[in-house]
Amino acid sequence: EYVLEEGSRWNWFDDATIRDCTLISAVAGILFVVRSLTFARPVVDLRALGNRNFALGCILSFVTGIGIFSTIYLTPLFLGYVRGFSAWQTGVAIFSTGAASLIGVPVYILLARKFDIRWLMMFGLASFGAAMWSYSFITHDWGGAELLVPQILRGFPQVFAVAPSVNLGLGSLPPERLKYASGLFNMMRNLGGAVGIAVSGAILNDRTNFHFHAIASKLTPANGAMTRLTSELTQRYGALLGPREGEIAALKQLFRLAYREASTLAYADAFRVIMIAFAIATLLVPFLRNIAAPKAAMRDAH
Repeated sequence: EYVLEEGSRWNWFDDATIRDCTLISAVAGILFVVRSLTFARPVVDLRALGNRNFALGCILSFVTGIGIFSTIYLTPLFLGYVRGFSAWQTGVAIFSTGAASLIGVPVYILLARKFDIRWLMMFGLASFGAAMWSYSFITHDWGGAELLVPQILRGFPQVFAVAPSVNLGLGSLPPERLKYASGLFNMMRNLGGAVGIAVSGAILNDRTNFHFHAIASKLTPANGAMTRLTSELTQRYGALLGPREGEIAALKQLFRLAYREASTLAYADAFRVIMIAFAIATLLVPFLRNIAAPKAAMRDAH
């Protein structure tokens, strides 16, 4: 997680700390896998991954973790830094997600009694992916009204994406293996959230720089719109601060506008990456075998 979050900041493997952390993580990961596969009673039972439903359930749990936690991270960050919302305004703007999630729970319970939960899971994952697609059209002036539909698309089907993965992933395991396998299953969602947040942060950093340089390359004297805007800003600030200070203030404002647009485009890129992850996850659902989930699976999953 540290490598993913800080790698772009320190130019990845040019930094000694990044290299050391990567090496330590790789060695620890190998030792963890070896011990889990050879120890009679491992804390995390990797041998359960030989069960197709459980392996796919872990992957889907990982993806839902990416989606849930990454969007919780990205949306308030956008509203705070790009839109300039206060904590209260941000809370009001994203309230619709929680409300939609609450509405989705009883609807899912009702439909799960009548339909194959694999179809419900496909609906949940596809709807979440559609929400990420709608987020990708984000602009700097989006607020609660513009976020309403994407957040409903994200909140309402959340239980449709999460609950079936527990039933289908854990319900096919024998009871004696369930105790250890459930730890791995729950870890995958949390791991997905941690990786998703770290990758989202890296995307924001790299793509903001990319888009800023692309925008800056077009802000030349040959750009008539830029020249007119700079002239207007210089006159406006010059009347208050003086000619020289007014010109400097105008250039600073132009920088802020370019950086704001670059940041907004970077957020859109992050949402597109999450959308791709959910599109792939949706295509994996038909490979799951439908089962009647035992109560023990649901109990140990929590």
